[in-house]
Amino acid sequence: MSTPAADRTPLSQRSPEELHAFLEEQRAAYAALEGRGLRLDLTRGKPSAEQLDLSERLLSLPDGHLDGRGVDVRNYGGLEGLAELREIFAELLGVEVDQIVAGGNASLAMMHEVLVWHLLHGGVDSPRPWKDEDEVTFVCPVPGYDRHYTMLESYGIRMVTVPMLEDGPDVDAVEEIVRDDPSVKGMWIVPTYANPAGSVVTQEVAARLAAMPTAAPDFRLFWDNAYAIHHLTSEEVKSADIVALSSSAGNPHRPVVFASTSKVTFAGSGVAFLAGSRETVGWYLGHLKFASIGPDKVNHLRHVQFFGSADGVREHMVAHREVLAPKFEAVQEALEAGLGGLGVARWTTPRGGYFVSLDVPDGCAARVVALAKQAGIALTPAGASFPYGEDPRDRNIRLAPSFPVLDEVRTAMAGVATCVALAAAEQLVGDAS
Repeated sequence: MSTPAADRTPLSQRSPEELHAFLEEQRAAYAALEGRGLRLDLTRGKPSAEQLDLSERLLSLPDGHLDGRGVDVRNYGGLEGLAELREIFAELLGVEVDQIVAGGNASLAMMHEVLVWHLLHGGVDSPRPWKDEDEVTFVCPVPGYDRHYTMLESYGIRMVTVPMLEDGPDVDAVEEIVRDDPSVKGMWIVPTYANPAGSVVTQEVAARLAAMPTAAPDFRLFWDNAYAIHHLTSEEVKSADIVALSSSAGNPHRPVVFASTSKVTFAGSGVAFLAGSRETVGWYLGHLKFASIGPDKVNHLRHVQFFGSADGVREHMVAHREVLAPKFEAVQEALEAGLGGLGVARWTTPRGGYFVSLDVPDGCAARVVALAKQAGIALTPAGASFPYGEDPRDRNIRLAPSFPVLDEVRTAMAGVATCVALAAAEQLVGDAS
């Protein structure tokens, strides 16, 4: 395990003799780590059992089977989802009730539908289906969410990257890409507590994204607001109002907003949401009607009765925060204790969401992940936060501390710090034997 470093001199400033001594210290620490026989998993941002227990009452709901309008939720119909649930999440997402759809359990499925239907049919303002274009390109802020990239890759959509900064994607770079290339049809973005960097798109950045000129008349912002209400502090960051900003800028159909309760209630039995302009909602439902006669309104009613109101959702998320925040604090403490001052790593301190983004020396991420795996600590593969799984600098690692219990997070992160220190020392000494 990693222990607090007595000497905080950056490794780059140490003499060859001091570096060799540090390398031997880290090899000894790593050997001790291997000897513990750990089996720990920091690969994906899954809710822990303690978080899932917060929603246990859902299993005894709903009480009755009529919605607020007296409609039997057990039957067909209501393609747009239960009105009461849409009212709750319209308030949370900052849209009007007729601008939001409540669907099945997975927002990823909604994203896939929207992408495929644009390819097959085109969007509200498309001159033609995207499949009829010579090429389709998406802008992808990095590091980002691997499932966004694999979805695009599965349809042969070209991906170009821009850096994800603290206030959102590099807007100057985005504007340059979309201005002259009509093949650029969309952009993925997690606007609030982004996966994995924890970035928050500011109102100013969102306004530029909403208003920027694009060569494609049907450019789309796939606005995956998965973590909009997943706060880790008492300061609850408000998401940028991309729907209103886009409407004011004369591009009302540009954003398609997605969200879900997958990390709020039960991951496999939650509710997903889609929001946008009224025309976008009509377009979505117009295609959905050929595939569905209605969502699981029993589950919708269950969630309405469980939450009661938007404030009920907010109160529920405070309970999540009480479980998650100590784990994220443990990540910070372990990384600072094992790596602080050594000049070999940088990491984010997110205010919400499910991830910490760790940057190690260029060329070391894959080595760190391999060392951790050998020591019994599973990490997300190096490069997973980049299109095609290829981090051109081989430096970024996504850390997901939500699922293990707190003591396991402390143990795993101390081990990760040891692996980073060892890999960095090996690189500087030129010895990875």
